[in-house]
Amino acid sequence: MILDRLENAAPYRGYHQRVAKAFDYLAKTDLLALPAGKYELDGDRLYAMVQRSRTRRLDEIVWEAHRKYIDVQYVAAGAERMGYVALDETLKVAKPYSEEGDAVLLEAHGSFFDVRAGSFVVFGPKDVHAPGLAVDDLPSDVVKIVVKCRID
Repeated sequence: MILDRLENAAPYRGYHQRVAKAFDYLAKTDLLALPAGKYELDGDRLYAMVQRSRTRRLDEIVWEAHRKYIDVQYVAAGAERMGYVALDETLKVAKPYSEEGDAVLLEAHGSFFDVRAGSFVVFGPKDVHAPGLAVDDLPSDVVKIVVKCRID
């Protein structure tokens, strides 16, 4: 997992070639002008999902992990809390892996951190995460762009 501000993304460009392209897209696009929806950048290999949503309370937490995609989650407006724990075999599966959604849902306990406007988080395949949570458990509006970067 990587957490930083978009203006500091340069050192992380080597993580994966599509992550570098995700940073380019985020830096060069007027993200707040985009309506919610999916934007193909390179077919199913690289695409962005613009989300205009309300953060959820902690009792609505969903822990997830992916196999085929790296997530670059960028908060364009507002703030949200996210959870993180490293994937290991001791975590109990709440919902088996779905090839279509590229997600397994897990029962987990991890660390939490706040992501404010202008910041991004990169979650790799070994990073179990719980996005979309309310800061201080007070739901609020957020604009977030999730760029999905296919690993292969």
